[in-house]
Amino acid sequence: MKNHEIKEMKTEEIIKRIEDEERNLVDLRFSHQVKELTNTAKLSIVKKDIARMKTILNERAGKVKAESTEGDSN
Repeated sequence: MKNHEIKEMKTEEIIKRIEDEERNLVDLRFSHQVKELTNTAKLSIVKKDIARMKTILNERAGKVKAESTEGDSN
């Protein structure tokens, strides 16, 4: 998943997607442990996607916080 695709999503959609991907990551880790996972690169791809989504959520939270502190100083 690309950054621009994530940025186009609503915050609620990103949160839901993170939850889904974290469940998927647990399943992938389990499959890897029992030697059923054929594409081990999928583990790192899913982890990076989760990290991208969390980063964008943190950026949005930072913007909201910055905007609210600017309004308080006036």
